[in-house]
Amino acid sequence: MQNPGTWVPQATADGSFTFFSETFGEAFHSSGGAQSEAFTKFARVTKLAERAVQRGPDSRQPIRLLDVCYGLGYNTAAALETLWAANPGCDIEVVGLELDATVPQAAIAPDLVSIWSPPVQEVLRAIAQKHEFQDSRLSARMLIGDARQTIQQVVAQNFQADAIFFDPFSPRRCPQLWTVEFFSQVAKCLSPTGILATYSRSASVRAAMRAAGLHLGNIPLPAGAARRPHEWSQGTVAAWSPDGLLPLSPMEQEHLRTRAAVPYRDPNLTDSAAAILARHQQEQQQAPLESTSSWRRRWGID
Repeated sequence: MQNPGTWVPQATADGSFTFFSETFGEAFHSSGGAQSEAFTKFARVTKLAERAVQRGPDSRQPIRLLDVCYGLGYNTAAALETLWAANPGCDIEVVGLELDATVPQAAIAPDLVSIWSPPVQEVLRAIAQKHEFQDSRLSARMLIGDARQTIQQVVAQNFQADAIFFDPFSPRRCPQLWTVEFFSQVAKCLSPTGILATYSRSASVRAAMRAAGLHLGNIPLPAGAARRPHEWSQGTVAAWSPDGLLPLSPMEQEHLRTRAAVPYRDPNLTDSAAAILARHQQEQQQAPLESTSSWRRRWGID
């Protein structure tokens, strides 16, 4: 773990900030906007506002959130803002999984946390400093450590999330958290009507979610957005039922029949990134599937 003071804020296009991880060689968010990404790819596509309204003002049934790779806390913060805007009395329960406690600690610096409303700022500070927050409408806790182990605590408690924010570093940088076995554990925490959301549109990721028993949906690009041929989605949603999910396009469905769709494996949830990547490469080479390059040529993808 780093010292909180060593995380250097990097501005993104919407005026919010992110950090760059030297360990994983990636930023925590896209340069297009850290805060807007939390709303667009996580809070909105999991239909939190609709869920809050359906609960009604007097319901004591909480909306439960599982934030896999809590990081700076933006996905949790966007969820709280969304839920309380739709239903100020909405009860919420949050479980966050995070490897490095110094990240949320650094993210509560005044210049960074000020993008959120005062009540949400208070929650973020408490989670970062004490790893928990409790009041009359919110119960939140953060588990520190390898998510492959901490998720097992959540499973054992039979936590059933209405929304799961799945936001690790990319599969090539952090394959440990994109395996069939890890998704299978995470899926145990998804309620029968819940939605899992991730920024990834990778075929290997989608294949792993499907192997865990989930149905897949697309997070479409914004209407009218300029895009290049290789940009066809903002990410993926998954649920136990296909109802309400935007189906994958024929191109995306064909992508799942190529070697790119060979999922990552970690049989005992203990392998190193190097071991998982080596296994994945070997399985791709041996898979009797269409090459991804052929699929790309057929669909005119760079």
